[in-house]
Amino acid sequence: MPTYVYEILDDEGDGTGELFEVVQGMREEPLTEHPKTGRPVRRVPQAPAIAGSMSPLKSKAKLSDKNLDRLGFTKYKRQGDGSYEKTAGKEGPRHIRRQD
Repeated sequence: MPTYVYEILDDEGDGTGELFEVVQGMREEPLTEHPKTGRPVRRVPQAPAIAGSMSPLKSKAKLSDKNLDRLGFTKYKRQGDGSYEKTAGKEGPRHIRRQD
């Protein structure tokens, strides 16, 4: 169920700036009064949270070893001893070790 934001109204019907959130079903009618105080309220329009092209959910998939390999990139992962092991790609050495 979505979370809706409501604003408490003053006596003239203007918003006071005090906001609160309520989890409601999409088919439920918007609240007209505060559930605890009974003061008049109005629902505040909010942009929905959708996983777009810049979403962290999509970024993870784009940077996966499988996807990087498919696109021709090489990826190395640091090991505990300071060396690097190839996790994606066909070019380059399998391991990279620091020269002292």
